[in-house]
Amino acid sequence: MKTDIITIGNEILIGQIVDTNSAWLANELTKIGTEIRQIISISDEEQEIISCIKNSKKHADLIILTGGLGPTNDDITKKTLAKYFNSKLVSNKEVLSDVTNFIEKRNLILNKQNIKQAEVPENCKVIRNSHGTAAGMWFEMEKTILISLPGVPHELFEMVQKSVIPLIKKHFTFSNIIHKTIQTYGVSEAMLASKIANWENDLPTKMKLAYLPAPERLRLRLSYIADDNQIGIQLINNQIKKLKDIIGKYIFGEDDQFLHEVIGDKLRELGKKVTTAESCTGGNIARLIVSVPNSSDYFDGGLVAYSNKVKNQILGVKQETLDNYGAVSKQTVEEMALGALKLFQTDYAIAVSGIAGPGGATKGKPVGTTWIAVADNKKVLAIKYVFGDNREINIRFATNTALNLLRRFI
Repeated sequence: MKTDIITIGNEILIGQIVDTNSAWLANELTKIGTEIRQIISISDEEQEIISCIKNSKKHADLIILTGGLGPTNDDITKKTLAKYFNSKLVSNKEVLSDVTNFIEKRNLILNKQNIKQAEVPENCKVIRNSHGTAAGMWFEMEKTILISLPGVPHELFEMVQKSVIPLIKKHFTFSNIIHKTIQTYGVSEAMLASKIANWENDLPTKMKLAYLPAPERLRLRLSYIADDNQIGIQLINNQIKKLKDIIGKYIFGEDDQFLHEVIGDKLRELGKKVTTAESCTGGNIARLIVSVPNSSDYFDGGLVAYSNKVKNQILGVKQETLDNYGAVSKQTVEEMALGALKLFQTDYAIAVSGIAGPGGATKGKPVGTTWIAVADNKKVLAIKYVFGDNREINIRFATNTALNLLRRFI
């Protein structure tokens, strides 16, 4: 089953907003066994929308449109679909009820534009939206289903999970496509490919491997088209077992886990706590840690020690250490980690100091130079890394490298 995803909106084309909907949609649809044929973004123009639908209809079993369903004049998707399907816009009682409830719950006044949101093409099946005023629409063509959904992310996500996926599963027959993702960190894509080359070459027929790199993790996704679901799962699990024997030290989780989540689970299991002393990452490590519900089980707080004054006066980094070795040094991050342990009275500490860029480089310390230390009450480990010349990427790499170092340390 082939699917096309079409996002509508000039704001996407000019880079005013980032299209996160398509990536999320593609991931959700892939999980249930659809094959994404293409993802395309187009302008808020009637002819563009119609032309794109006609082209997709030639090849796709399912077309999903997002965007252009709002109450303003530049939202033309609904009118265009009514024209394409030779229909007229009529007020739908269910949609009007949803819109009215949505407005009243927010102590707002129902106006003409809100009421107009209840109009949908007469020949569509309505997909209700409890988080906004734009209903979704389901159209059936000869061989293709077209679904139009609002572009507001939280509205889209709720509608897809609650209504769209069940409707698609009911309408279409799917192959048993099994996906399993292994999360790795601390190894480059090229090096990892080299290490597992023989394993990859020996994968069973119809089993595919994809490399999905990012600063936060390098994912390995195994996909298999199985006649029998249980046999397919067993085949994938057997391959994962072999993979762990080869690169086990780089594997930190499976499916959609992140390092900070895995570390949180481990700390909770051990009944231990961690603190952070951050310079170049500016609190990003702490931010990730507390993004997990109930992270107070293992995190009381951390410190952003951006200046030497804070490093010295609060963390207790010696002035002579800063004078002799500099803020970005083995000696400084070791003292930062030990100072954080003492300050917060925790079991573990992470300390980071680096040159995120674009300025700040000195002789022997280019942009990207970062020292990371982890410590407990018995020992401290500090390692130097050189990431790159992009400030944002350096911060992301430093954050996750620090988390991975703590994982390995524990």
